[in-house]
Amino acid sequence: MLDKQTLVTPELALPGRSQEMLIDDTHFVNGSQIKAPLTEHQQEILFGMGCFWGAERLFWQIDGVISTSVGYAGGYTSNPSYEEVCSGQTGHAEVVRVVFDERQVSLQSLLHKFWERHDPTQGMRQGNDRGTQYRSVIYTYDSAQHALAKQSQSDYQALLGNSVITTEIAPADHYYFAENYHQQYLAKNPNGYCGLGGTGVCFPPQP
Repeated sequence: MLDKQTLVTPELALPGRSQEMLIDDTHFVNGSQIKAPLTEHQQEILFGMGCFWGAERLFWQIDGVISTSVGYAGGYTSNPSYEEVCSGQTGHAEVVRVVFDERQVSLQSLLHKFWERHDPTQGMRQGNDRGTQYRSVIYTYDSAQHALAKQSQSDYQALLGNSVITTEIAPADHYYFAENYHQQYLAKNPNGYCGLGGTGVCFPPQP
């Protein structure tokens, strides 16, 4: 029987498929194009904070965030389905892709939201949601992002004290869009489940 608290190995992961997930390109909340290429002054980053529904809502509400989408990253299965990811046999984490304008909101500010609004010490779970797909992750797109993510982890670890952060920080590989009904889920279903919950420890206010 598969242990959903242990990451699957590449040789045991599901093979997946070549066909990409079809989603609406228009963001349900702000009307932006989800698949639009980045323009000057825009960056993207992937955050995993447990169930991706609440994580996406957290970031689409921030001024300077251009678009958000939810999907799967960090695993081995090509174009996985939600059911496959939840089986623990793909290696993927549930993530939110955040596209932002660096002139309007800093990556440091987004990282602070990431650390404060979930518990990054819980390993392969988040609250009552258990499984490798719920692990805490940051997937970066260049060395500057990676360095800032690592520094913010060190800063937050100092604030937490003895509670050890288990967040995975790594270069982004493939990002696969989740099914259309997951995109902006809590805008389409306002009474839907949101699993976000932090440690209660916050960074000092930024000047």
